[in-house]
Amino acid sequence: MGWNSWDAYGSAITEKEVRANADAMARDLKPYGWQYIVVDIQWYEPNAKAGGYRPGAALDMDNHARLIPAANRFPSAANGAGFKPLADYVHSLGLKFGIHILRGIPRQAVGQNVMIAGTKHTPAEIADTSSICQWNTDMYGVDMSKPGAQAYYDSLAALYASWGVDFIKADDMSRPYHSAEIAALHKAIVRSGRPMVLSLSPGPAPAAQVASLRENANMWRVSDDVWDEWRLIRKSFDYAETWAPLIQPGHWPDQDMLPLGHIGIRAHVGDDRMTRLTKDEQRSLMTLWAINRSPLIFGGDLPTLDPWTKAMLTNQMLLDLDQHSTANRLVEKQGDIRVWTAGEPGTGATYVALFNLGEQAQQASIDLSQLSVKRSTNGHPHEAKDVWPEDRAMDSALKGSSISTTLSSHGVRLLLVR
Repeated sequence: MGWNSWDAYGSAITEKEVRANADAMARDLKPYGWQYIVVDIQWYEPNAKAGGYRPGAALDMDNHARLIPAANRFPSAANGAGFKPLADYVHSLGLKFGIHILRGIPRQAVGQNVMIAGTKHTPAEIADTSSICQWNTDMYGVDMSKPGAQAYYDSLAALYASWGVDFIKADDMSRPYHSAEIAALHKAIVRSGRPMVLSLSPGPAPAAQVASLRENANMWRVSDDVWDEWRLIRKSFDYAETWAPLIQPGHWPDQDMLPLGHIGIRAHVGDDRMTRLTKDEQRSLMTLWAINRSPLIFGGDLPTLDPWTKAMLTNQMLLDLDQHSTANRLVEKQGDIRVWTAGEPGTGATYVALFNLGEQAQQASIDLSQLSVKRSTNGHPHEAKDVWPEDRAMDSALKGSSISTTLSSHGVRLLLVR
């Protein structure tokens, strides 16, 4: 559970803005379990611009071919301090600090008179110049068969550990699937001696690689970037159906960031705005992410967090569903209606989510016999409690041995049934 700078600030985030978002998280969200502050792409580019990448841009780099924070944007990184002062500040708030990296070695390092830390090998010796990210040309891939290749990844993880990094979002890793470099980064993190969450992007990651993903990563994207468009949320239901059977503690399919609240301040997609998703669509997104136990990485600007969005992010019943539920599964798929269920540990209660993906209001119903709802042994009827407070003034959706409710277009009803 955390925050990432991408949806609000794109590649142009500054240290001042990171600190402001950390302050807001510590004040408003930390008591509910939110803890990661993650700086996304291009933190090493002094002249990064909003709205796109700059091919061939000069990047700040140390003498071992490792990218370092641009001091004009991150002043505390000056004089070789790197991200340690910023990480220390985030840690002082009781939070954790993360960064985005791109697979490989900087292209500008190839041909320069630098050496990989602890070796006599050069970047040119390990670079795979045929392996270039499709959407950002800053890096070459690393040929892991070459001497010095693992040492390079080891040097990256050692540097990040010295900064106090707790979370690495490694991009251009899993689509296409670069198994050798994924394994190399995982090995390097282990060797660093510092626990760091490893998150792989972009998606969709190949489900056929689930064993490799579990062996090497803590979370991996199952979709391409999700922005505030219903068509992308609807597509997420297909990804959820594929990955739900593969959820495993410690290794999480990641439905992508939550494009909610105030986004687009300097992002690559759209203008400065409040999310374009309707309130029904926002609740459907949050419910789908939670009942699939996806990591919850918020993309909106926290200092300008509005009350509606804050209420969603601090709904304790929803967060319990995301963080602690079991046996998460799709139980009904008929037309535009989807019904998902999950168990509440230790109580025998069952979460039931009924979604309407269609453009018109529809009736949705499900018999309790299709769910994991335990039969009453004392003759008392089942009780259903709405997880979303806005629904609690409505008539109970529980009718005898079935659940029946009218769902608005793109709407959801989320119940905890006992």
